Amino acid sequence: MAAGTRQRSRNQRMIVIQLFLWLLALLILLSVVSIVRVSWKNGISPMPASRPVRLAAAREVNRVQGYASVVEPGSGWGTLGLEVIRHCPGKRLLGIENSSLPLWCSRLLARVGTRWLRAGSGRDPLQGRLRYERGDIYTASYGQADIVLCYLFPGAMSRLAEKFERELPPGAVVISICFALPGRQPVRTVTCNDSLRTKLYVYTF
Repeated sequence: MAAGTRQRSRNQRMIVIQLFLWLLALLILLSVVSIVRVSWKNGISPMPASRPVRLAAAREVNRVQGYASVVEPGSGWGTLGLEVIRHCPGKRLLGIENSSLPLWCSRLLARVGTRWLRAGSGRDPLQGRLRYERGDIYTASYGQADIVLCYLFPGAMSRLAEKFERELPPGAVVISICFALPGRQPVRTVTCNDSLRTKLYVYTF
């Protein structure tokens, strides 16, 4: 009798484990399908920037003195925004992303980052300075942005060029990783210290 009870208990545990594995596999499959679908719609998949590129972008953001509002259209997995906020005192960053899984990961990364990265006094220097929202980068407003940080693709930069002309306030800065902004001459081009020698194009409006 005891042996039969143990066997039933073992069988029940195996069923629970199998159900969990099936649900996990289904969740992964749905996540992949979601990324593929949104990537097809956007014309590009979320691509994290390398650390040398992130640090170079942070240095360019720091050229803007004092307090500044940074908007990152197409913020992807959130690694670029977190690096910028870590190294740029007085700046706050809003990331805009329309793909669910990268958006969820970036929000988690921001929450974990703000808990891990603390000043010597124990006060959290990132609290309230890093935020990610679901949105469409082509309909979002850039009217309050002091800096726009882009790691997009040529088609997106072409679509955003006219919007930046209309909406960005005088003196605003656009920093574009890899791809130039059509119709404007950069005030500075920076070559990053990565294996691809990635370029950053810096524009002033």
